[in-house]
Amino acid sequence: MEYNFREIEKRWQIYWKKHNIFHTKENKKRKYYILNMFPYPSGTGLHVGHCLGYIASDVYARYKRAKRYNVLNPIGFDSFGLPAEQYAIQTGKHPYDTTLENSRIYKKQINKIGLSFDWDRELYTSNPNYYRWTQWMFIQIFNSWYDKNSEQAKPISILIKEFNKNGNNFVKANTTSNYKFDSKTWKQFSFYKKESVLLDYRLAFLCKNTVNWCPDLGTVLANDEIKNGKSERGGYPVYQKKMLQWHIRISAYAERLIKGLNFIKCSQSLKKLQYNWIGKSTGISILLKVITPVEEIHQIELFTSHPEMIFGMTFIILSPNHPLAVKISLPYKNGLTSFSKEFSINENTKNIYGIFTGNYVFHPFIRKKRIPIYISNFISLNQKTQSVIGIPGHEEKSKKFAKKFGIEIIKILDFNKKCINSNFLNGLNRKQAKEKIIKILVKNKIGSLKTNYKIRDAIFSRQRYWGEPIPIYFKNKIPKTIPVDKLPLILPEIDNFHPKDGKPPLVRAKNWAWDEKNMKIVPNILIDHKNVFPIETSTMPSWAGSSWYYLRYMDVHNNQFFIDKKKENYWKNVDLYIGGSEHSTGHLIYARFWHKFLLDRGWITTEEPFKKILNQGMILSYSAIIIKVIGENIFLSYGLKNKKHAYFSFQEIYVDLSLIKENNELNIHKFKKCRPEFYSSVFILERGAFFCKRKLEKMSKSKYNVINPDDIYDKYGSDTFRLYEMFLGPINQSKPWDEKKINGIKNFLIKFWCLFHKNKTFQVSETNPTFQELEILHSSIKKIQNKIKSFSWNTSISLLMIMTNQLTILKCNKRKILEPLVQLIAPFAPHISEELWYKLGKKKSVLFYDFPVFNPKYIVKKEITYPIMFNGKLKFLEKFDSSTPIEKIKNKILNHPKTKFFLKEKTLQKLILIPKKIINILIK
Repeated sequence: MEYNFREIEKRWQIYWKKHNIFHTKENKKRKYYILNMFPYPSGTGLHVGHCLGYIASDVYARYKRAKRYNVLNPIGFDSFGLPAEQYAIQTGKHPYDTTLENSRIYKKQINKIGLSFDWDRELYTSNPNYYRWTQWMFIQIFNSWYDKNSEQAKPISILIKEFNKNGNNFVKANTTSNYKFDSKTWKQFSFYKKESVLLDYRLAFLCKNTVNWCPDLGTVLANDEIKNGKSERGGYPVYQKKMLQWHIRISAYAERLIKGLNFIKCSQSLKKLQYNWIGKSTGISILLKVITPVEEIHQIELFTSHPEMIFGMTFIILSPNHPLAVKISLPYKNGLTSFSKEFSINENTKNIYGIFTGNYVFHPFIRKKRIPIYISNFISLNQKTQSVIGIPGHEEKSKKFAKKFGIEIIKILDFNKKCINSNFLNGLNRKQAKEKIIKILVKNKIGSLKTNYKIRDAIFSRQRYWGEPIPIYFKNKIPKTIPVDKLPLILPEIDNFHPKDGKPPLVRAKNWAWDEKNMKIVPNILIDHKNVFPIETSTMPSWAGSSWYYLRYMDVHNNQFFIDKKKENYWKNVDLYIGGSEHSTGHLIYARFWHKFLLDRGWITTEEPFKKILNQGMILSYSAIIIKVIGENIFLSYGLKNKKHAYFSFQEIYVDLSLIKENNELNIHKFKKCRPEFYSSVFILERGAFFCKRKLEKMSKSKYNVINPDDIYDKYGSDTFRLYEMFLGPINQSKPWDEKKINGIKNFLIKFWCLFHKNKTFQVSETNPTFQELEILHSSIKKIQNKIKSFSWNTSISLLMIMTNQLTILKCNKRKILEPLVQLIAPFAPHISEELWYKLGKKKSVLFYDFPVFNPKYIVKKEITYPIMFNGKLKFLEKFDSSTPIEKIKNKILNHPKTKFFLKEKTLQKLILIPKKIINILIK
């Protein structure tokens, strides 16, 4: 019987679905929660790069089930977002319909790969039954404040009681204001004043702030939605604009977000990204008076973590947002206004924008030395003070700015990092200088020690339609929450998804007003600001729903609450979280903050949502690029670029791989047919053909270099596809896709199949295995289990290949060897494993059987004796176990006492190791 993968895979996918094999319930077994980072269902479906993480998580989920864990491996869709809305704007199709269709395509592709997801727990962030709880959580965040004394969020009602008793004299909170009041003053405040004060304390608050505004998309964008000053979606220009927006006070959790990293197992590079995003720094806050022509006294706060550099300060920059930006720039107000219009968020821009305010501060140590004050966006500003000290002698961007405006450049440190050019600090090292400066600034009450964090409060408003409605209505401009028992606040139907004059599409909704008396949504024409009030028209960002979805999977069908205490106590948190590194900053920060908030308010029991995070590497693919002469309708074969046409300027255009022949030649006829805008273009050939450039890079729809998994498993089978992806290389490293090498995996599976078949007939012997066969089996079990546990799936597959080859050579078809072999390969190639398991006479899926256990008595340690030679002369012998890694052998030999003796007064040049033969050390 031949290995017919199409028939086998279809049969077992139907079987798994019919018997609901992957459904998970809470039980008395040890739990293990595996989760893939939330997929967004785009219209193009999955490509093979997406599949890498899904297959990796599935391998581990199947392994953990075989180790008798109760495994939760759910899936759902992050179904709100800008792509669906942009598609709706272009086509008029409702985002709900396109999202549903895209999800259907994803599910079909996922099931074809044989992924063991529990579809009973499937969820969509755009489902009102889900976003009802996202809205509920927003209301709880709105009705909370952060108590710095206890380091946790508390209900706003506790704060109000304290204000009534003592004012805010004893309150230590994260707030936007620094004013003080006693209980008497608080009680005298008007209703509107009290609400205004409370808004300064709430964890969800409204305030004007400079945001990343994209006019072409008509919405605010988060930092991680922008690449090189342009929107990641569409590549449109992004500008900074001051707007009234909802914010979440994530900065209150900065220190806890840092400390929590100690309890997450992940790569150091991921932790570094998190640390950098939070950006903790200790230093000193300096207050300097502004020298201004008018009598009014102003002070500027400047934070520096390097006070020892204070003598290199030659200018100060304020943000256009700074409270003093307009006040001290009065003579230059017109210039400032025009400057603000030019204010792009791209800090990497070559254009250095800035305006001199006409004002100065005195240097804190050099009397009568005036330091000019500028308004600019060119240098990254401290988010708290909205200012930065310019030290052009030692900071590259400061240097560029200083040169642009003719500002003095002073070098304060020499190459030994000692202070120079200052009688005050001459000869001191940086640490000594820092301590001295801080001591004087604090003593003179000019500065105070401070810990600063770069993390900013997250902007929560989005001026778009396809997102969770924010459950807020405005009662005479005061934000009030929709009653929780009236949730969800369902997204209304509209027929035009375009932003309206910079306002959200929801301004078009005709029934979007809240009747406070009858507690229901009513038509806008009834708004009277007495009983009926307008509802917030901005929607939540896509990260709102994706910040807590992992909790909902634990109890997805609960209509009474977002999670049952017992189920949360059982699953607790995610044991293994797998996803791409692009989600290692924003998403991870938001989810960790959200989790900590829910813990503070007593709804969950763990401090961190994820125990271990594994970032899979990218699968790279060769894209095809052709060049066009800028300003001309002329294309040039790539080899001519740097020859006789070198004086032209070119733009690179990505081309679909289906238009490229094997020799990197473009099919011009097909290209013109696909891209009619270039139908009349002139193509300059070389050697009678038109060649493109091939570039190995990340798979991307925009680069036309994606590989559809449907094409691969239709041609080779899902098990071959799964094995190939895992065999490409270490899971956390990027690797190129090369379909030519997939045949090796296909041949391995055929060889594996043949172990169970003779003359196309299934034949398994009941004869007892030999010691050699048992040794092969048990040593493989031990090694493979260790490799799977360490997420080294490529080497696990190598071991399976070696074992299959060894058993093929021995012509072993014995049940006691082949049964455990099927179980070993089952996590990687589940379809062929189920088929063979059934043929072996098993009544249940291989999934319900324990993973094989190795017997140490069959594992014989093999020793290799290495002759250790110096310049070809034998000096001593050393024994090693045959499984000892090469690097470990080298390290032991180099640190061996005899080696050190022979190296005395000699120089080591090279160590040559020929595996299992000799070690030769070259010295002179």
